[in-house]
Amino acid sequence: MAKPRVRCGWCGTTSEYVAYHDKEWGVPSRDDGHLFEMLNLEGAQAGLSWLTILKKREGYREAFDGFDPARVALYRGARIERLLKNPAIVRNRAKIEATILNARATLEVQDEFGSLASYLWTFVDGKPVQNHWAASGEVPATTDASEQMSKALLKRGFRFVGPTICYAFMQAVGMVNDHIVACYRHPQLTHAKSG
Repeated sequence: MAKPRVRCGWCGTTSEYVAYHDKEWGVPSRDDGHLFEMLNLEGAQAGLSWLTILKKREGYREAFDGFDPARVALYRGARIERLLKNPAIVRNRAKIEATILNARATLEVQDEFGSLASYLWTFVDGKPVQNHWAASGEVPATTDASEQMSKALLKRGFRFVGPTICYAFMQAVGMVNDHIVACYRHPQLTHAKSG
């Protein structure tokens, strides 16, 4: 009989969490669309469970034009008011307005650095940080790199990008491999190529 797969404790057995853990969390991403989406979803999650955001993810994609920063950057008053009535997303004015500001800041970063990925990956010297945690409880909420990213993004006009949100983002998009060492995904992502 095959041994059951060991996973990071945070994902439990909820199907959405397990699928996210197995297929996406910690996979290195250099796709600007995905990075913009994840940065905003992590910000939307502030004060809520990640499961809440995962369940609303498709609603977010639809509401925010597939997280196309060029389109989101154009949103103004009437569009914001419509978003505040949309039950498919978290209806929080500050978070909605932050996504729009983040889109505008993303366009500026892309103009300056060529891509959002080129800029964001500088905070880990261009390659994933390989951690070796024995238990989820050892994983920090912030690091020096997430503090630096947060300060830099805030200075550029991004919002909902505190150090804890930045670290969760870094974990999600594979800038750090924070799967515990016993998790079957840890060795798979130790030498993962950036997508």
